Amino acid sequence: MDPEQIAELIRSAIPGAQVQVRSDDNTHYAALVIAPAFVGLRGLARHQLVYRALGERVGREIHALSIQAHTPEEWAARPTAAPPSGQSRN
Repeated sequence: MDPEQIAELIRSAIPGAQVQVRSDDNTHYAALVIAPAFVGLRGLARHQLVYRALGERVGREIHALSIQAHTPEEWAARPTAAPPSGQSRN
């Protein structure tokens, strides 16, 4: 599965999300998701939102997924904060 397809699925399911997905082999992925929907949620709940967006693809087309999930405020507070371009990179 193409990283941009995964990013679009996440964007569709989490309104206002900025998403960047990378993969070297199109089966193992790393996703950075910055979304207002994460405000007030702990890490596990944030990851569950992302996994819910991908549904049954996880474990099938998506063999492994590493997720960084931040609120916009958390991302902005990072020392090297730079918003993702919205484009996925392979």
